[in-house]
Amino acid sequence: MTTNATAGTATGARFEDLSALMGLMTGDEKHGPAATSTLDAIWVLYDRVLRVTPASAEAQDRDRFLLSKGHGPMAYYAVLAAKGFISPEVLPSFGGYDSPLGRHPDRTLVPGVEIASGSLGHGLPLAVGTALGLRAQGLTDPAVWVLVGDGEFDEGSNAEAVAFAGAYGLDRLHVVVIDNSSATHGWQGGIAQRFASEGWSTATVDGRDHEALHRAFTAEHPGRPHVVVARVEPRDS
Repeated sequence: MTTNATAGTATGARFEDLSALMGLMTGDEKHGPAATSTLDAIWVLYDRVLRVTPASAEAQDRDRFLLSKGHGPMAYYAVLAAKGFISPEVLPSFGGYDSPLGRHPDRTLVPGVEIASGSLGHGLPLAVGTALGLRAQGLTDPAVWVLVGDGEFDEGSNAEAVAFAGAYGLDRLHVVVIDNSSATHGWQGGIAQRFASEGWSTATVDGRDHEALHRAFTAEHPGRPHVVVARVEPRDS
């Protein structure tokens, strides 16, 4: 593992600090809008919901976060730096030839990263497999979270994953969909209805409202997987 990406000492970070951390990452093909659309949701998860720290990143009973929307990882890297998983000093190397911080996250190079992502439509099936595997091992406490973009639902693998998770009652599986109206599924509110039709618990919230995100993330959903559709303005994503 590249030593520059080892956990740093960032503590007491605030959401307001993330802009400066993201500003350290420069260069072409940053996919800045794709990153900023996810920033609030990822922050609330890591700051208030996920049970994982740099010290427990390899623990068997940790919560898992999978970034399916992997083509805009700047926000993810900024949050990982703020929470001490990686050193802020490595952020300026983003996208560089020798940098561990690729334009898609690499789980073998970046502490805390669960999957190598970027090919849209893969993260949700991987999360379903992760939740199913944990259940098979008798590990019923760890939560599995996956963040996807609304456009990923053009991929048939996601339809199969949603149907399977609902049928098997994978109640430790949680999905956050960043909805910027790039895929409407033919009717207003189509994303949440698509999950609900397969037996999921659903919530749709303002993707910039941290309190609303937290309430939705922590809502009870016994016996069912849970999806939070986080609506963001198209200009922000």
